[in-house]
Amino acid sequence: MLPEHTEVQVRAGSEADLPALTELYNHYVRDTAITFDTTVFTPEQRRQWLHSHPEDGPHRLLVARDVRSDRILGYTTSSAFRPKPAYATSVEVSVYLAPDAAGRGIGTLLYGALFAALADEDLHRAYAGIALPNEASVRLHERFGFRHVGTYAEVGRKFGRHWDVAWYEKPLDRTGPTGRHPAGTS
Repeated sequence: MLPEHTEVQVRAGSEADLPALTELYNHYVRDTAITFDTTVFTPEQRRQWLHSHPEDGPHRLLVARDVRSDRILGYTTSSAFRPKPAYATSVEVSVYLAPDAAGRGIGTLLYGALFAALADEDLHRAYAGIALPNEASVRLHERFGFRHVGTYAEVGRKFGRHWDVAWYEKPLDRTGPTGRHPAGTS
């Protein structure tokens, strides 16, 4: 988990974080198949993305910051799952960590804060698409109660090869697995 000397603060992302968030994301664009974006971004190109995640509501952006160095260690988002209105109670979630921050419990810290922040929102399901292979992400999502619901085979092409994406789902409201409220509740 986190070394004793590291103090991490989780807070809403802000305009001041945009350069660091862009650089962190660009690592995944340039060097991994974790995201299917293939061209790096400038902070200005990511501004609309930042503003699509206000401090409240179902679409959030939370950052983990090393308090001593003021460095962004990672971030998590909940975003619209699909643009059509009937999908409004579903969100797609993701976590991105600085490469040297992986395996230190920061993803767990970020998701814990995100799901706590979303607890009072009118949401029914969270979805996560995980480009495979990515055992660390699979473990993180399963730790938070996500279950595998299917895999799109060879759905994306990056670095000259095709990649599978596994889809995971997590209930966010108080209904049971069938979507019906448990007996005695409304």
